[in-house]
Amino acid sequence: MKLFNLHKQAAIAACFAFALTNLAKAQSDTTKSPETETTAEDEDFSMYDEVGFADKGAKRYCSPKIEGLSPAKLISLGFDFQGPYKLNLDAFNNNINEGWAENNKHTITSGARFACNIPVISKTSVVWQMGANYWESGYQMMKQGPLAVGYVENPMLKSLYTNGLRTMGINTTLFKPLSDKKFLLFQGSADMSGDYNWKLMPARYMKYSAALIYGKRPSERKQWGVGLARTYRAGELNYIPIIFFNHTDAANKWGSEVLFPARAHVRRTINSRNMLFAGYELEGQSYRLYRMESIRNQDLEIRRAEIRLRAVYEFSLKDFIWMSVQAGYRINYRYDVDRLTNGKEIYRAFGLLSDEPYIMQNTLTNPFYFNVSVNLVSP
Repeated sequence: MKLFNLHKQAAIAACFAFALTNLAKAQSDTTKSPETETTAEDEDFSMYDEVGFADKGAKRYCSPKIEGLSPAKLISLGFDFQGPYKLNLDAFNNNINEGWAENNKHTITSGARFACNIPVISKTSVVWQMGANYWESGYQMMKQGPLAVGYVENPMLKSLYTNGLRTMGINTTLFKPLSDKKFLLFQGSADMSGDYNWKLMPARYMKYSAALIYGKRPSERKQWGVGLARTYRAGELNYIPIIFFNHTDAANKWGSEVLFPARAHVRRTINSRNMLFAGYELEGQSYRLYRMESIRNQDLEIRRAEIRLRAVYEFSLKDFIWMSVQAGYRINYRYDVDRLTNGKEIYRAFGLLSDEPYIMQNTLTNPFYFNVSVNLVSP
Protein backbone atom coordinates (compact mmCIF):
# COMPACT_ATOMS: atom_id res chain seq x y z
CA MET A 1 0.00 0.00 0.00
CA LYS A 2 2.78 2.42 0.85
CA LEU A 3 4.43 1.59 -2.45
CA PHE A 4 1.19 2.37 -4.29
CA ASN A 5 0.83 5.70 -2.50
CA LEU A 6 4.36 6.65 -3.39
CA HIS A 7 3.75 5.93 -7.07
CA LYS A 8 0.51 7.94 -6.96
CA GLN A 9 2.19 10.95 -5.36
CA ALA A 10 5.01 10.79 -7.91
CA ALA A 11 2.51 10.77 -10.83
CA ILE A 12 0.65 13.78 -9.43
CA ALA A 13 3.91 15.67 -8.98
CA ALA A 14 4.95 14.88 -12.58
CA CYS A 15 1.62 16.14 -13.97
CA PHE A 16 1.84 19.32 -11.89
CA ALA A 17 5.38 20.00 -13.16
CA PHE A 18 4.29 19.43 -16.79
CA ALA A 19 1.42 21.92 -16.42
CA LEU A 20 3.70 24.59 -14.93
CA THR A 21 6.18 24.11 -17.75
CA ASN A 22 3.49 24.58 -20.46
CA LEU A 23 2.05 27.63 -18.69
CA ALA A 24 5.44 29.28 -18.52
CA LYS A 25 6.05 28.50 -22.19
CA ALA A 26 2.70 30.00 -23.20
CA GLN A 27 3.37 33.18 -21.26
CA SER A 28 6.79 33.43 -22.87
CA ASP A 29 5.25 33.07 -26.37
CA THR A 30 2.69 35.82 -25.78
CA THR A 31 5.32 38.28 -24.69
CA LYS A 32 7.48 37.86 -27.76
CA SER A 33 7.81 40.92 -29.96
CA PRO A 34 6.80 40.70 -33.64
CA GLU A 35 10.39 41.17 -34.65
CA THR A 36 11.59 38.07 -32.82
CA GLU A 37 8.53 35.83 -33.37
CA THR A 38 9.36 32.66 -35.26
CA THR A 39 6.75 31.82 -37.99
CA ALA A 40 6.47 29.53 -40.95
CA GLU A 41 8.57 30.41 -43.93
CA ASP A 42 7.25 33.57 -45.68
CA GLU A 43 5.48 32.85 -49.01
CA ASP A 44 7.23 34.17 -52.11
CA PHE A 45 4.44 35.71 -54.22
CA SER A 46 6.84 36.51 -57.05
CA MET A 47 6.47 32.92 -58.21
CA TYR A 48 2.97 33.85 -59.53
CA ASP A 49 4.11 36.76 -61.69
CA GLU A 50 4.13 34.71 -64.88
CA VAL A 51 0.88 32.85 -64.18
CA GLY A 52 -2.13 34.14 -66.25
CA PHE A 53 -5.82 33.83 -65.57
CA ALA A 54 -7.57 30.73 -66.81
CA ASP A 55 -9.81 32.67 -69.26
CA LYS A 56 -7.08 35.00 -70.57
CA GLY A 57 -7.18 33.45 -74.01
CA ALA A 58 -11.00 33.04 -74.13
CA LYS A 59 -12.94 35.17 -76.61
CA ARG A 60 -15.37 37.61 -75.00
CA TYR A 61 -18.84 38.29 -76.45
CA CYS A 62 -21.30 41.12 -76.01
CA SER A 63 -24.72 40.57 -74.48
CA PRO A 64 -27.99 40.98 -76.43
CA LYS A 65 -29.32 43.23 -73.64
CA ILE A 66 -28.39 46.58 -72.18
CA GLU A 67 -29.14 48.04 -68.76
CA GLY A 68 -32.62 49.47 -68.27
CA LEU A 69 -34.16 47.79 -71.33
CA SER A 70 -37.79 46.73 -70.97
CA PRO A 71 -38.10 43.01 -70.15
CA ALA A 72 -38.50 40.66 -73.11
CA LYS A 73 -41.92 39.02 -73.35
CA LEU A 74 -41.79 35.22 -73.43
CA ILE A 75 -45.56 34.66 -73.54
CA SER A 76 -48.17 37.35 -74.23
CA LEU A 77 -51.98 37.16 -74.28
CA GLY A 78 -53.92 40.31 -75.09
CA PHE A 79 -56.96 42.01 -76.59
CA ASP A 80 -57.06 44.82 -79.15
CA PHE A 81 -59.98 47.20 -79.81
CA GLN A 82 -60.45 49.88 -82.50
CA GLY A 83 -63.36 52.10 -83.27
CA PRO A 84 -65.79 53.20 -84.18
CA TYR A 85 -64.64 54.42 -87.60
CA LYS A 86 -65.97 54.71 -91.16
CA LEU A 87 -65.03 52.16 -93.80
CA ASN A 88 -65.40 53.32 -97.42
CA LEU A 89 -64.84 50.76 -100.18
CA ASP A 90 -64.06 51.70 -103.76
CA ALA A 91 -65.39 49.97 -106.90
CA PHE A 92 -63.17 47.85 -109.14
CA ASN A 93 -61.25 50.02 -111.58
CA ASN A 94 -61.98 47.60 -114.46
CA ASN A 95 -65.75 48.20 -114.24
CA ILE A 96 -66.43 44.65 -113.09
CA ASN A 97 -68.91 44.40 -110.21
CA GLU A 98 -69.33 48.14 -109.85
CA GLY A 99 -71.93 47.37 -107.20
CA TRP A 100 -69.10 46.48 -104.82
CA ALA A 101 -68.71 50.11 -103.80
CA GLU A 102 -69.84 50.67 -100.19
CA ASN A 103 -69.62 53.97 -98.33
CA ASN A 104 -69.65 55.12 -94.72
CA LYS A 105 -69.94 51.75 -93.06
CA HIS A 106 -69.53 52.47 -89.35
CA THR A 107 -67.33 49.68 -88.05
CA ILE A 108 -65.71 48.44 -84.84
CA THR A 109 -62.68 46.14 -85.01
CA SER A 110 -61.49 43.96 -82.14
CA GLY A 111 -59.73 40.67 -81.52
CA ALA A 112 -57.44 38.55 -79.40
CA ARG A 113 -53.67 38.51 -79.75
CA PHE A 114 -51.22 35.82 -78.67
CA ALA A 115 -47.45 35.63 -79.03
CA CYS A 116 -44.66 33.54 -77.54
CA ASN A 117 -40.86 33.55 -77.85
CA ILE A 118 -39.06 30.61 -76.27
CA PRO A 119 -35.25 30.38 -75.98
CA VAL A 120 -33.82 27.35 -77.80
CA ILE A 121 -30.12 28.08 -77.30
CA SER A 122 -28.84 30.62 -74.80
CA LYS A 123 -25.06 30.82 -74.69
CA THR A 124 -22.57 33.66 -74.54
CA SER A 125 -21.60 32.83 -78.15
CA VAL A 126 -25.13 32.61 -79.60
CA VAL A 127 -28.76 33.19 -78.57
CA TRP A 128 -31.53 31.56 -80.61
CA GLN A 129 -35.26 31.90 -80.02
CA MET A 130 -38.31 30.39 -81.73
CA GLY A 131 -41.76 31.88 -81.50
CA ALA A 132 -45.36 31.78 -82.70
CA ASN A 133 -48.09 34.38 -83.04
CA TYR A 134 -51.83 34.63 -83.61
CA TRP A 135 -53.70 37.91 -84.24
CA GLU A 136 -57.32 38.31 -85.20
CA SER A 137 -59.40 41.31 -86.28
CA GLY A 138 -63.16 40.87 -86.08
CA TYR A 139 -65.30 43.45 -87.90
CA GLN A 140 -68.63 44.46 -86.44
CA MET A 141 -70.97 46.82 -88.25
CA MET A 142 -72.75 49.35 -86.08
CA LYS A 143 -76.50 49.42 -86.59
CA GLN A 144 -77.62 51.76 -89.39
CA GLY A 145 -81.34 51.34 -89.81
CA PRO A 146 -82.21 48.01 -91.46
CA LEU A 147 -78.63 47.43 -92.70
CA ALA A 148 -77.06 44.18 -91.50
CA VAL A 149 -74.57 41.64 -92.83
CA GLY A 150 -77.25 39.97 -94.90
CA TYR A 151 -77.90 43.22 -96.75
CA VAL A 152 -74.29 43.88 -97.69
CA GLU A 153 -73.78 43.22 -101.41
CA ASN A 154 -70.02 43.67 -101.43
CA PRO A 155 -68.56 40.14 -101.01
CA MET A 156 -65.32 41.52 -99.57
CA LEU A 157 -67.20 43.47 -96.93
CA LYS A 158 -69.45 40.51 -96.21
CA SER A 159 -66.37 38.32 -95.72
CA LEU A 160 -64.89 40.86 -93.30
CA TYR A 161 -68.05 40.94 -91.19
CA THR A 162 -68.50 37.15 -91.35
CA ASN A 163 -64.93 35.87 -91.03
CA GLY A 164 -62.74 38.82 -90.07
CA LEU A 165 -59.00 38.81 -90.75
CA ARG A 166 -56.39 36.62 -89.09
CA THR A 167 -52.63 36.27 -88.99
CA MET A 168 -50.99 33.07 -87.77
CA GLY A 169 -47.32 32.28 -88.05
CA ILE A 170 -43.97 31.26 -86.67
CA ASN A 171 -40.82 33.34 -86.23
CA THR A 172 -37.20 33.01 -85.23
CA THR A 173 -34.58 35.36 -83.79
CA LEU A 174 -30.84 34.73 -83.84
CA PHE A 175 -28.36 36.94 -81.98
CA LYS A 176 -24.75 36.19 -82.92
CA PRO A 177 -22.06 38.23 -81.12
CA LEU A 178 -18.90 38.72 -83.17
CA SER A 179 -16.83 40.21 -80.35
CA ASP A 180 -17.29 42.03 -77.06
CA LYS A 181 -18.77 45.01 -78.97
CA LYS A 182 -20.08 43.79 -82.37
CA PHE A 183 -22.97 41.51 -83.25
CA LEU A 184 -25.34 40.26 -85.95
CA LEU A 185 -29.11 40.08 -85.39
CA PHE A 186 -31.38 38.05 -87.68
CA GLN A 187 -35.17 37.85 -87.56
CA GLY A 188 -37.38 35.78 -89.84
CA SER A 189 -41.07 34.89 -89.97
CA ALA A 190 -43.61 32.95 -92.01
CA ASP A 191 -47.23 34.12 -91.69
CA MET A 192 -50.56 33.00 -93.07
CA SER A 193 -52.85 36.03 -93.29
CA GLY A 194 -56.37 36.17 -94.69
CA ASP A 195 -60.10 35.99 -94.09
CA TYR A 196 -59.98 32.30 -93.11
CA ASN A 197 -61.48 30.82 -89.96
CA TRP A 198 -60.41 27.59 -88.26
CA LYS A 199 -60.19 25.96 -91.68
CA LEU A 200 -56.81 27.20 -92.86
CA MET A 201 -55.82 28.31 -96.34
CA PRO A 202 -53.31 26.40 -98.49
CA ALA A 203 -49.67 26.86 -97.51
CA ARG A 204 -48.88 28.58 -100.83
CA TYR A 205 -50.44 31.74 -99.41
CA MET A 206 -47.77 32.09 -96.72
CA LYS A 207 -45.94 35.42 -96.54
CA TYR A 208 -42.25 35.48 -95.61
CA SER A 209 -40.41 38.33 -93.88
CA ALA A 210 -36.81 38.69 -92.72
CA ALA A 211 -34.36 41.26 -91.37
CA LEU A 212 -30.59 41.27 -90.87
CA ILE A 213 -28.83 43.86 -88.68
CA TYR A 214 -25.15 44.53 -88.11
CA GLY A 215 -24.72 46.28 -84.79
CA LYS A 216 -22.40 47.51 -82.05
CA ARG A 217 -22.71 47.58 -78.27
CA PRO A 218 -20.19 50.25 -77.22
CA SER A 219 -21.28 50.24 -73.56
CA GLU A 220 -23.57 48.57 -71.06
CA ARG A 221 -26.18 51.25 -71.79
CA LYS A 222 -26.17 51.54 -75.58
CA GLN A 223 -26.51 49.36 -78.68
CA TRP A 224 -27.14 50.36 -82.28
CA GLY A 225 -27.14 48.83 -85.72
CA VAL A 226 -28.12 49.14 -89.38
CA GLY A 227 -29.58 46.55 -91.68
CA LEU A 228 -32.04 45.54 -94.38
CA ALA A 229 -35.54 44.06 -94.11
CA ARG A 230 -37.97 42.24 -96.37
CA THR A 231 -41.31 43.20 -94.87
CA TYR A 232 -45.07 43.48 -95.29
CA ARG A 233 -45.53 46.09 -92.57
CA ALA A 234 -46.47 48.67 -95.21
CA GLY A 235 -49.19 46.28 -96.43
CA GLU A 236 -47.30 45.07 -99.48
CA LEU A 237 -43.89 43.55 -100.08
CA ASN A 238 -40.99 46.00 -99.67
CA TYR A 239 -37.25 45.88 -99.12
CA ILE A 240 -36.23 48.73 -96.83
CA PRO A 241 -33.19 49.83 -94.78
CA ILE A 242 -33.65 49.69 -91.00
CA ILE A 243 -32.01 51.40 -88.03
CA PHE A 244 -31.72 49.75 -84.62
CA PHE A 245 -31.03 51.85 -81.52
CA ASN A 246 -31.46 51.16 -77.78
CA HIS A 247 -30.17 53.51 -75.10
CA THR A 248 -30.44 54.13 -71.35
CA ASP A 249 -29.16 57.23 -69.57
CA ALA A 250 -26.71 57.15 -66.63
CA ALA A 251 -29.49 57.63 -64.06
CA ASN A 252 -31.52 54.76 -65.56
CA LYS A 253 -34.55 57.06 -65.82
CA TRP A 254 -34.83 57.77 -69.55
CA GLY A 255 -34.12 55.68 -72.59
CA SER A 256 -35.13 54.82 -76.14
CA GLU A 257 -36.09 51.60 -77.92
CA VAL A 258 -36.06 52.00 -81.70
CA LEU A 259 -36.33 49.70 -84.70
CA PHE A 260 -37.00 52.28 -87.40
CA PRO A 261 -39.24 52.44 -89.42
CA ALA A 262 -41.20 49.64 -87.73
CA ARG A 263 -41.40 51.30 -84.28
CA ALA A 264 -39.80 53.89 -82.04
CA HIS A 265 -40.43 54.68 -78.36
CA VAL A 266 -39.09 56.91 -75.62
CA ARG A 267 -38.95 55.08 -72.28
CA ARG A 268 -39.41 56.55 -68.80
CA THR A 269 -38.44 54.18 -66.01
CA ILE A 270 -40.32 54.93 -62.79
CA ASN A 271 -38.67 51.98 -61.04
CA SER A 272 -37.68 48.43 -61.93
CA ARG A 273 -41.35 47.34 -61.88
CA ASN A 274 -43.02 50.29 -63.65
CA MET A 275 -42.23 51.75 -67.09
CA LEU A 276 -43.89 54.31 -69.38
CA PHE A 277 -43.45 54.53 -73.17
CA ALA A 278 -44.49 57.02 -75.84
CA GLY A 279 -44.04 56.52 -79.55
CA TYR A 280 -45.47 54.70 -82.55
CA GLU A 281 -45.59 51.33 -84.30
CA LEU A 282 -46.27 50.48 -87.94
CA GLU A 283 -48.47 47.40 -88.23
CA GLY A 284 -49.41 45.72 -91.48
CA GLN A 285 -49.71 42.58 -93.55
CA SER A 286 -51.09 41.30 -96.84
CA TYR A 287 -54.35 39.35 -96.37
CA ARG A 288 -55.68 36.82 -98.85
CA LEU A 289 -59.42 37.02 -99.65
CA TYR A 290 -60.18 33.31 -99.68
CA ARG A 291 -63.36 32.36 -97.82
CA MET A 292 -66.06 33.83 -100.11
CA GLU A 293 -66.75 31.63 -103.14
CA SER A 294 -67.42 34.64 -105.38
CA ILE A 295 -63.92 36.06 -104.86
CA ARG A 296 -61.80 33.01 -103.99
CA ASN A 297 -60.42 32.51 -107.50
CA GLN A 298 -59.84 36.17 -108.30
CA ASP A 299 -56.40 36.29 -106.60
CA LEU A 300 -57.31 39.27 -104.43
CA GLU A 301 -55.35 40.45 -101.39
CA ILE A 302 -55.93 43.32 -98.94
CA ARG A 303 -52.84 45.49 -98.49
CA ARG A 304 -53.38 46.64 -94.92
CA ALA A 305 -51.08 49.00 -93.01
CA GLU A 306 -51.67 51.36 -90.11
CA ILE A 307 -49.63 53.69 -87.91
CA ARG A 308 -50.34 53.56 -84.20
CA LEU A 309 -49.43 56.64 -82.16
CA ARG A 310 -49.53 55.45 -78.57
CA ALA A 311 -48.69 55.66 -74.91
CA VAL A 312 -47.88 52.44 -73.07
CA TYR A 313 -47.73 51.60 -69.38
CA GLU A 314 -46.04 48.32 -68.42
CA PHE A 315 -45.84 47.12 -64.82
CA SER A 316 -45.22 43.98 -62.81
CA LEU A 317 -48.25 42.26 -61.32
CA LYS A 318 -46.16 39.67 -59.47
CA ASP A 319 -42.58 38.60 -60.03
CA PHE A 320 -42.22 37.87 -63.77
CA ILE A 321 -45.90 38.39 -64.65
CA TRP A 322 -46.35 41.83 -66.20
CA MET A 323 -49.29 43.74 -67.64
CA SER A 324 -49.15 46.12 -70.59
CA VAL A 325 -51.81 48.77 -71.17
CA GLN A 326 -51.64 50.95 -74.28
CA ALA A 327 -53.92 53.58 -75.77
CA GLY A 328 -53.54 55.74 -78.82
CA TYR A 329 -54.70 56.86 -82.23
CA ARG A 330 -54.77 54.53 -85.22
CA ILE A 331 -53.94 56.21 -88.57
CA ASN A 332 -54.86 54.30 -91.71
CA TYR A 333 -51.90 54.10 -94.10
CA ARG A 334 -53.28 51.61 -96.63
CA TYR A 335 -56.33 49.37 -96.98
CA ASP A 336 -56.33 48.71 -100.72
CA VAL A 337 -57.09 45.56 -102.69
CA ASP A 338 -54.61 44.17 -105.19
CA ARG A 339 -54.94 41.41 -107.77
CA LEU A 340 -52.03 39.05 -108.31
CA THR A 341 -50.79 38.60 -111.87
CA ASN A 342 -50.26 34.94 -112.80
CA GLY A 343 -50.25 34.16 -109.10
CA LYS A 344 -47.51 36.73 -108.33
CA GLU A 345 -47.94 39.95 -106.42
CA ILE A 346 -46.93 43.22 -108.02
CA TYR A 347 -43.71 44.58 -106.56
CA ARG A 348 -44.16 48.33 -106.59
CA ALA A 349 -41.27 49.40 -104.32
CA PHE A 350 -43.32 52.39 -103.09
CA GLY A 351 -44.23 53.19 -106.70
CA LEU A 352 -40.63 53.35 -107.92
CA LEU A 353 -40.72 50.14 -109.97
CA SER A 354 -44.40 49.94 -110.88
CA ASP A 355 -47.22 52.46 -110.93
CA GLU A 356 -49.91 49.89 -111.75
CA PRO A 357 -53.07 50.87 -109.86
CA TYR A 358 -54.78 48.80 -107.20
CA ILE A 359 -58.04 47.03 -108.02
CA MET A 360 -59.71 48.90 -105.16
CA GLN A 361 -58.48 51.95 -103.29
CA ASN A 362 -60.32 52.11 -100.00
CA THR A 363 -60.27 54.62 -97.17
CA LEU A 364 -60.75 54.25 -93.42
CA THR A 365 -61.20 57.07 -90.95
CA ASN A 366 -58.92 57.11 -87.93
CA PRO A 367 -60.22 55.98 -84.53
CA PHE A 368 -58.80 55.81 -81.05
CA TYR A 369 -57.81 52.34 -79.89
CA PHE A 370 -56.62 50.50 -76.82
CA ASN A 371 -54.77 47.27 -76.19
CA VAL A 372 -54.23 45.32 -72.98
CA SER A 373 -52.10 42.20 -72.44
CA VAL A 374 -50.75 39.98 -69.69
CA ASN A 375 -47.15 38.84 -70.23
CA LEU A 376 -44.67 36.38 -68.82
CA VAL A 377 -41.32 38.16 -69.12
CA SER A 378 -37.74 36.95 -68.97
CA PRO A 379 -35.80 37.35 -65.69
